[in-house]
Amino acid sequence: MALLVAELVTPERLMFSGEVRSVLLPAAEGDMTVLPGHVPVVTALLAGIVFATDATGTGRRAFVSGGFAEVTGERVTILAERVTPMEELNGDRLDQEIAELRLEQDSTADYARRARCDAAIRRLEEVKASLGV
Repeated sequence: MALLVAELVTPERLMFSGEVRSVLLPAAEGDMTVLPGHVPVVTALLAGIVFATDATGTGRRAFVSGGFAEVTGERVTILAERVTPMEELNGDRLDQEIAELRLEQDSTADYARRARCDAAIRRLEEVKASLGV
């Protein structure tokens, strides 16, 4: 079975590095599944859940507050502003992220930036609802 190398990196440290079957990304253009052999691409990430399936079929999830992903066929590198492991994600953390996005949205006149904030807020509200918090 073909695998790809996935890395999840923050400014502070390497959060994860290993071989995976697939990675689901909260890309700015919409959710994006990366499989081995994927066409090379760089994409912006919205706040949301990154889901990786490892070689054994086990899923691993983490919340990212935004960033970028670079895909190069056999590797996906996720450069995230902040990463929260799913076991640490709660309603208070999501409310804090939503409040920061609303503040950013209110402080800019740039339409594209406001639209990205709005999309991220909607995504976080969906995550919050799905977690029941």
